[in-house]
Amino acid sequence: MQTPERIIRLKTVLTRTGLSRSTIYRKIAEGTFPAQLKISTNGAGWRESDINRWVADPPRWRATED
Repeated sequence: MQTPERIIRLKTVLTRTGLSRSTIYRKIAEGTFPAQLKISTNGAGWRESDINRWVADPPRWRATED
């Protein structure tokens, strides 16, 4: 059985990537960083697997179709 996908919040993404909040959102707009998912009315998060793939190889990261 495969483990369920974890959703991580901005604070964790900032820590794992070493990027600033503004850099993350700029890279999302450029298409060079995973986009966040809406998880509630006022909340968003990222798939942990997407962030792990980005951290492993930032220059070669590309969004995958779901």
